[in-house]
Amino acid sequence: MAAIALVLLTTEPGREQEVVNELSEMSEIEEAMVLFGEYDVYCKVVVDDFSQLSVLVLRNVRTLSGVVETTTLTAASHGQ
Repeated sequence: MAAIALVLLTTEPGREQEVVNELSEMSEIEEAMVLFGEYDVYCKVVVDDFSQLSVLVLRNVRTLSGVVETTTLTAASHGQ
């Protein structure tokens, strides 16, 4: 079963679209967009398992230039 997560990101001011563009180039990211509110960017991640999710978030998402903080919400189940 795939591991699905929503990652909420806080970015440096003015770098939101740059971060979305970088996220959109990652094959594991199904969707990414700029938000208004407490968080600046959202992305939906779909990978094979939670170990891949951990690697992706720690090594690829959190290290993007302009990313200040991330919050990862893992899906409890995948509705049909």
